[in-house]
Amino acid sequence: MPLTARNLPAPEEAEDGRRAVQSVEVGGRLLLALAESPGPLPLKELAARAGLVPSRAHPYLVSFQRLGLVEQEPGSGYYALGAAALQIGLTCLHQLDPLKAAEPVAQELARNTGHAVAIAVWGNFGPTIVRLVEAKQPLHIMLRVGSVMSVLGTATGRAFAAAMPPEELERAIALAAGEEVGGSRAGAKSWRKELEEVTAEVKRHGVSRAAGRPIPGVNAFSAAAFDHEGQCALVLTALDHDERLKSDWNSAGARAVRDAAAAITRRLGGAPAR
Repeated sequence: MPLTARNLPAPEEAEDGRRAVQSVEVGGRLLLALAESPGPLPLKELAARAGLVPSRAHPYLVSFQRLGLVEQEPGSGYYALGAAALQIGLTCLHQLDPLKAAEPVAQELARNTGHAVAIAVWGNFGPTIVRLVEAKQPLHIMLRVGSVMSVLGTATGRAFAAAMPPEELERAIALAAGEEVGGSRAGAKSWRKELEEVTAEVKRHGVSRAAGRPIPGVNAFSAAAFDHEGQCALVLTALDHDERLKSDWNSAGARAVRDAAAAITRRLGGAPAR
């Protein structure tokens, strides 16, 4: 769950024994409320969104203005995030490593479900596995870090196919088939038709699926995670034997992968696909 002005825990709710500064957390609710708003807010509304009365919110806003975290519009007097807040956000994005953001989510997904979980990025030859968490029970498959997945023949590849620009997909598909990029029109028409079907499938269900293919008896669900620019940063995949990972679109495994990919997207500052 993303941190917002509404779900920020109260200091007394902390259970780890660490000391906290209550005033910082109270003021932080104002900054989070501004971050959630599409535009500047009047004092009364901003205070209400942060769960404060205006008289209590105002001193915090004065201090934030001095730090450049908040600015006030000259005409309306409405409040918005300031230049210092922008700089903090840009620095955070610059320092953000998608794999670091994804790894704890992948580990938790594997721990909670028992399935094998893989993280893939788009490499020179297409979807490439870069992290792999083993399943709780033996899963004898030839999948290793560095494995390049079929674009349209695997759940991982299909998740990428629904999120990547067509020109990059064409190159990866052509290389896998040993063809020249921009080859026969018949071949291009065939994979483009399948791509349309894959894209519609992912849009409908939020995940891609491989039921018993390319490995008989093994099912997989995959979902893409997006960065703050809306670009596909990586794909998360859960796979297991069909008796442990049901192929139903609304199975617990499918929902878990969908939710985990959305959590990674939030960590990357992106907006999960609807």
